[in-house]
Amino acid sequence: MTAEPIIRVDKVAQHFGARTIFRDVSFAVNSGEVFVILGGSGSGKSTLMKQLIGLLTPSTGRIEIFGRAITGPDGEASLHDVQRRIGVMFQSGALFGSMSLLENVMLPLEMFTDLPPEGREAVARVKLGLVGLGDSAALMPAEISGGMARRAGIARAMALDPPLLLLDEPSAGLDPITSVGLDRLILELRQDLGATFVVVTHELASILAIADRCIMLDRAAYPDAGGVIASGEPRVLRDTSTHPTVRAFFRRELPVAA
Repeated sequence: MTAEPIIRVDKVAQHFGARTIFRDVSFAVNSGEVFVILGGSGSGKSTLMKQLIGLLTPSTGRIEIFGRAITGPDGEASLHDVQRRIGVMFQSGALFGSMSLLENVMLPLEMFTDLPPEGREAVARVKLGLVGLGDSAALMPAEISGGMARRAGIARAMALDPPLLLLDEPSAGLDPITSVGLDRLILELRQDLGATFVVVTHELASILAIADRCIMLDRAAYPDAGGVIASGEPRVLRDTSTHPTVRAFFRRELPVAA
């Protein structure tokens, strides 16, 4: 029997006043896969991510995570429990500048567990070790590179051992070598921890390197709103899609009207 998807999104839309970011967005994420939300700048990728973690309520539609609806009349009651099982890395790592890397990773443990200080520190050091920062625990965010900040953000996202990790633009603005290292880290963590990853990105090399499946958002998908214009395995979309925007994205070309 096929396992139920860990995430179900059904006909979700997001409006800000008279402006519609996207509509009719539907997809499912299976347990243990790396699922990528891709698209150009302004297509709604980060907006959709905020919906998935409960920071933004969809204007219409339904979202289920771990089989529980986080939208609709009963959504608020489920959201808190679901959020405890999700780890999030926000753009650029979003570390607290006044805290060391160790203190940043310990923060979720202080907020959501009853572990004593020595226990929280031990767990945080393990998480930093998993992302290759075991010797950098005492450093402050201002003392590290952008790639190290993203790794520290992933370590903090893993602090509570969540089965679902959501990463927002993990490799944006990084040099190619650092980006490759992050891609490998994501795949290693998926293999070692068995976690499910949802990754928001527009970095083509990373998409092809890590994604099992993806959806592509486009703000011009409809006359008055964006939406999903493609879904499936990235290499299949690259090689077979006839949609001009999809072809242009995967081939790094200017789109040609169909």
